[in-house]
Amino acid sequence: MLYLLAILIGLAIGRLRGGRLANLAQLRLRWLWVVLFSLLIQLLILPLFSSSALLPYATAPLHLLSCAILIVWLIANLRTAPMGVLLLGAVSNFITIAAKGGRMPASVAALERAGLLRTADTLRKGETAANVVLMGPSTHLNALGDWLYLPDWVPFATAFSIGDVVIMVGLGWLIARGMKADG
Repeated sequence: MLYLLAILIGLAIGRLRGGRLANLAQLRLRWLWVVLFSLLIQLLILPLFSSSALLPYATAPLHLLSCAILIVWLIANLRTAPMGVLLLGAVSNFITIAAKGGRMPASVAALERAGLLRTADTLRKGETAANVVLMGPSTHLNALGDWLYLPDWVPFATAFSIGDVVIMVGLGWLIARGMKADG
């Protein structure tokens, strides 16, 4: 849901710059089905709208696979300028997730401030929660983990990483740029 914010900001900026939503169809993105496949994997393994995932098995390897698929797609579409920014964020997240065997290290404090108390409690118990593990001395690349947050009073508040911020910038840029007739 965090990326929805980037989409909305990209749409607003694109509109303010005189762009039109219909112009997004002019973005010549290759293999768009690959993104849908990757998102389908994430929808199956991550508990988005319930307390458990539809597919609660092999979460870590499937999470890595879905990220790798997106990276391949981004590389295939690098001819579009914002894709380099998206790729940088995706690689940052992938490296961090891979360093912990398929799960993103998350700060309990960030989770609590985002109102994700159940997830924070689960991590404190030494368990994993969906695709996150407790950030600490045993996790690597903590600076690239989920330590940033939207406060709990913001709709869809969550903890997120620097890689997510970079992805949001790239996504917003892609949409705003794509809405302009001249691309």
